[in-house]
Amino acid sequence: MKFIELKSRGGNYLLVAENVAWLRDYENGQTQVGMVGGAPLLIVGKMEDIAASILEQANKAE
Repeated sequence: MKFIELKSRGGNYLLVAENVAWLRDYENGQTQVGMVGGAPLLIVGKMEDIAASILEQANKAE
């Protein structure tokens, strides 16, 4: 299992990288991160930046 950290305005999330299902642009410079079997998380940053962060952290954990 590879854990990654994503930052939110309400606090940070530590989640399993393999559980990320999709990304969607949202309002006010935020991105929704869809989770397998759960509700989406609201993360600070552009969709492209979040995707790059997820990939970087997931590859680093190997």
